[in-house]
Amino acid sequence: METKVKQYFKLKAKQKELEQELAELRRDIVAYCQEKEQQETVIGGYRVKLVTQQRKEYDDDKLYSALPDPEVWRLLSKTDPAKVTALAKLNVIPEAAIAHTYELKTVTLLHVDKE
Repeated sequence: METKVKQYFKLKAKQKELEQELAELRRDIVAYCQEKEQQETVIGGYRVKLVTQQRKEYDDDKLYSALPDPEVWRLLSKTDPAKVTALAKLNVIPEAAIAHTYELKTVTLLHVDKE
């Protein structure tokens, strides 16, 4: 068991290093594409594509006060944008009632595929 714990620890450390390296590479690639004003390009046989999305970031206090029923807050317990969106789509929460409880954040996703 000690060997497994040791291996787990090593892999988690390696994972953290890889995630940091990926984040740096992603930042550089996105900056390059934005500088060239290209949403999609081919670089060295790889198709690079930037996809821009809008994500909602909720303010917990505003959302709680906007909910029609405190029991609904228990379903969320903590603001989870996916759950809030699902409840709004199901009309459990009226979209108009929560429109002031979030800010839209623009997020750029990076897709790299081999050609």
